[in-house]
Amino acid sequence: MTLRLFIALAGAGLIQAHVVSMSSSDLLVEGNRARFEMRMPLYEVAHVRAPQQTLFESIRFSSNRVEARLRDPTCVEDKQDGSYRCRAVLEWPFEVEELDVSCKLHTVTVPNHVHLLRAVRGGKNDQAVFDFSNTSAHLKFRPPTVFEVWVTAMGAGFARAFASGAAVLFLVCLVLAARSGKELLSITGMFLAGQIVAAVVVPATPWNPAPRFVEAAMALTVAYLAVEILTLPAAGQRWLVAGVLGAFHGLSLAVYLTVTELSPIPVLAGATLADVLAVALLALALSRVTRLFPSLAPTALRVASSLLLVTGLAWFFLRLRS
Repeated sequence: MTLRLFIALAGAGLIQAHVVSMSSSDLLVEGNRARFEMRMPLYEVAHVRAPQQTLFESIRFSSNRVEARLRDPTCVEDKQDGSYRCRAVLEWPFEVEELDVSCKLHTVTVPNHVHLLRAVRGGKNDQAVFDFSNTSAHLKFRPPTVFEVWVTAMGAGFARAFASGAAVLFLVCLVLAARSGKELLSITGMFLAGQIVAAVVVPATPWNPAPRFVEAAMALTVAYLAVEILTLPAAGQRWLVAGVLGAFHGLSLAVYLTVTELSPIPVLAGATLADVLAVALLALALSRVTRLFPSLAPTALRVASSLLLVTGLAWFFLRLRS
């Protein structure tokens, strides 16, 4: 498999993919009441039983530890724009000043689902981003401090580094592909550089890659690198390959930054830190195993690479079919 073939197959993934794993909602707080409206793609609720009840149970609002009373909840399908819209009125026995929100929509849709909540109270805006790594938020209806912005965004970036199984498997591949400590540093550095460039450049272009295309491409990067380990054990310029493949992984962060509108610098810093720590731990574990079982190391490398190849290809074709 050549790099040209990889790019061609990734292009096929772009043709097939057409979905976005995200939803959004707006909340208007007025005194002791709030009007809530949520929008979600129809395909996200296609497999959900009793979607109206399930969705409202998955996102809850409270103030001063008193949960909102839900009134007039309704959900309708809008087939013109392919969305599922839910509305309700939230009510408390007192005037609301701050809100606590719990959101677990990722447990009833897909694990990498992202929900963006925008809230308004007295002309003051606040917002929160929810996913598997962040299921609760406290809305104060005031601008966050610089420290709060950085901590939140870095934490989100750190978690997004492990949001996809394909991303984790690629880091394993990256460590297996390195034939020395020096090469591990070079290919890791190029991978991170490619990832950062794609994450910064793509949101500035008209292209908005669909998340399932991104995951399909990421799965294919695992397969490609596994093939190179198996068939080209002495190949040079592996750092260049790592940089190109890193760009495909950067698309995942580009999609996340576009959806959440978070500051890119702390998000990328958190993701980079997570990748560096993961590579360091994986490399340490591999070196320990190699020292303990030196005679089995070549066979173990081939077996591990073969498993990664099969897994990456299976993941890729599943995403094409979904």
